[in-house]
Amino acid sequence: MAKPTPRGETPFRINLEQQKKRAKELLKAFHADTNADISEDVSETLSANNIATCNTALLRFKRHHPKYLNSTLTSAKLSDAQLVIARELGLPSWAKLKTHIAAMTQASEAIKINALAPDAEFKTLHIRCGTDLSSTLPAGGFSGDFLEYSDPYGQGPIIQNDDFIKIRAKYLHESYDPLFEKKLDDSRADKTLSDTVSYLETADARLKQAAQQYERVVLWFEHDGYDQLILAKLLAYFAENTANEKVPPEKELPEKLELVSINHFPGSARFIGLGQLPPEAIRLIWQQRQGVSQQQLKLGKQVWSALGESTPLALFKMTNSKNIKHLPDMRGALLRHLQELPSTHNGLSLTEHITLELLNEGDKTAGQLFGHLMRIRDPLPWLGDIMYWFILQSMMQVSQAVFEISTDDLKKPWQDRLLFITETGQSVVAGTQNWLTLNPPVRWLGGVKINTEQPCWCWDNKTERPVLI
Repeated sequence: MAKPTPRGETPFRINLEQQKKRAKELLKAFHADTNADISEDVSETLSANNIATCNTALLRFKRHHPKYLNSTLTSAKLSDAQLVIARELGLPSWAKLKTHIAAMTQASEAIKINALAPDAEFKTLHIRCGTDLSSTLPAGGFSGDFLEYSDPYGQGPIIQNDDFIKIRAKYLHESYDPLFEKKLDDSRADKTLSDTVSYLETADARLKQAAQQYERVVLWFEHDGYDQLILAKLLAYFAENTANEKVPPEKELPEKLELVSINHFPGSARFIGLGQLPPEAIRLIWQQRQGVSQQQLKLGKQVWSALGESTPLALFKMTNSKNIKHLPDMRGALLRHLQELPSTHNGLSLTEHITLELLNEGDKTAGQLFGHLMRIRDPLPWLGDIMYWFILQSMMQVSQAVFEISTDDLKKPWQDRLLFITETGQSVVAGTQNWLTLNPPVRWLGGVKINTEQPCWCWDNKTERPVLI
């Protein structure tokens, strides 16, 4: 997903010696809080900082160690603390942690000595729904070409007809382009509608030429709605191309059509997307790619078709289909997508609800809101920053303000604007006033038009299904 990612230090590079030290410190904190004897190899004097974290240590054991889940904490060994550390980093055991670190080190060494490119065996095109791998792939030693095929289908209309690209371009241009800061080094600023149309048409043309120009096409995607909806679009294209009798058999699909789709990577931060990962991690993930199956092509086509329907029922039905297993990350992404329908509780989408919930806890800048949303509160983060600024801007276009921004702050970049909730906002987030009564602007969720002047499809959190109200 096209999310901005800081370069340099990464929480997904794990140092074994550092983790050994952390395990010993965790064990000290555990023993100090339970008044247990400390073993000789960790008997150094506890620092004030270690003592301050003792309660946290007990919680960490309860959260990550099966032995302590429902029992009284009385004793632990270094191996227990190591297990907690490994599981906090997203690995099932200390042995798996050591194996992972060794594999990352080996991949890093391969990059340093300019080993043979992982994709050198075939002429390869890498397709990604953003630019985040455009530099990471070459840095990881890959030699194939790169295609950014990026359009946030989770926002705006999905009208599947001959004017699809023009409709999407108009939405993207009118919704996002005004939100980019006008900087000399930002090619996105001052973009015209024709520029957006050209971008989408160029990406589409390169996709259509892929089978003729490349022996292998690799689709790089993660588990969130942004990625999975674009993945469905691409799979639908290849499925339709395969079924088209006018297309010569040798041009239906690339010789190899492969998929990388992940929902996790070990590290000290929440995994949100591939753009967080260092080059050596991308080399490891490359080894997990699999050939795209006919079942996946068919499922992608079905999801893409359902996304464009004027009701959410077909898409919801897909989440309960036995075939959804062929794309393991698709079900969660579709359910999260459907939670952007107005809630039956207060009329807010889940993103809007989390936003007001965070503001109800205290004033925050838009940048702080986005950070909390992505790192902590959203069950499956799917937004880029510009997409979120657009949601905030849309939330301001109502009959009664749910949050306010000082006049001076309106001149600042979006991430620096300080927001504070109003009484109306507090009533809406509590459910005593419905957001839809404030006449928010018309919006689209795929083919579903959300308009307060007519019956509206909503998401019922109790039954976890869409309902028409």
